[in-house]
Amino acid sequence: MSDTPFLQAIAVSKIYPGKQMSGVKTTNISIQPGKITAIIGESGSGKSTLLRLLYGLLSPDEGVVNFLGERIWGPEEKLIPGHNAMKMVTQHTDDLNLFAKVWDNVAAMLPATDLKAKQEKTEQVLEQLNMHHMADKRVADLSGGEKQRVAIARAIITRPQVLLLDEPFNQVDTSFREGLQQDIRQIVKETGITVIMVSHDPAEVLSMADELVVIKNGQIVEQGHPKSLYQHPQHLYTAQLLSNCNVLTAREAQNCGIKTNKHHVVIYPEWIKIKLITKTKNWAVKQVLFKGFYEDLILEKDGILLRVVNEESGSYSEGDMVSVRFGKLLEY
Repeated sequence: MSDTPFLQAIAVSKIYPGKQMSGVKTTNISIQPGKITAIIGESGSGKSTLLRLLYGLLSPDEGVVNFLGERIWGPEEKLIPGHNAMKMVTQHTDDLNLFAKVWDNVAAMLPATDLKAKQEKTEQVLEQLNMHHMADKRVADLSGGEKQRVAIARAIITRPQVLLLDEPFNQVDTSFREGLQQDIRQIVKETGITVIMVSHDPAEVLSMADELVVIKNGQIVEQGHPKSLYQHPQHLYTAQLLSNCNVLTAREAQNCGIKTNKHHVVIYPEWIKIKLITKTKNWAVKQVLFKGFYEDLILEKDGILLRVVNEESGSYSEGDMVSVRFGKLLEY
């Protein structure tokens, strides 16, 4: 078995000068084959730049990107940017033929030398992405989310070794997003394709990725399995990316009865329990936010706000006084 890394960036930098310097700074990353790796970070952190460096759409100022031991050439050295064994899908679908049918848009990516194989492969991809019902529709008549499916189908029909997705589900309706994510996970399982995606949606990456890479100010600050990073983030930045968490200063934590020697305490909303039997009820329910099968309660005490998950919808109203118990917490 070869020890050659699959896809690897070694000390790569790509800096965009300006008042607020952005890009990627001296970054090392190794992508595991057959897995879904998600790169997350706040806006301007460098996640899309890193994705483009891995694909070869950008040339690093310093460092090198290797695929199966060979250097990936950037646009200065390659006539058509991007590695031949990879395909990228962005949130834009400008390259689709709007006035052609979905079937023709997808099939057009294959040569016409073997028409039977072309038809079979197109059928297979449409089946994998649950697109048969739209095969005869014009792309111009599709929704944004449906166009995104067509773009992904066009990318995977040529069987690339790596599929890169840059904010791929932005235009996909919430009701269809989860289905598309599951379809991509199934394709990874069936074909062994490697997926690298950039996303700002924690729900998206937590349910979809095998590996999370957290980037801040152009540098990777931590990485690991989504469940591990969610439960034990090493940085306050990561906790805030992955959860709509409560962040308390040391003084605020002390006012809540929490002893800490650190600057900040993080408590996820689901780690706070409302005590039903207690004499002291010193938190006021300021807002009740309906979320479907649960509610978010915004509690307030002495100017401190807490977000709490309540699974028993309708049990509290604005103005109610409650007491809370803190379960797990994180200190930074």
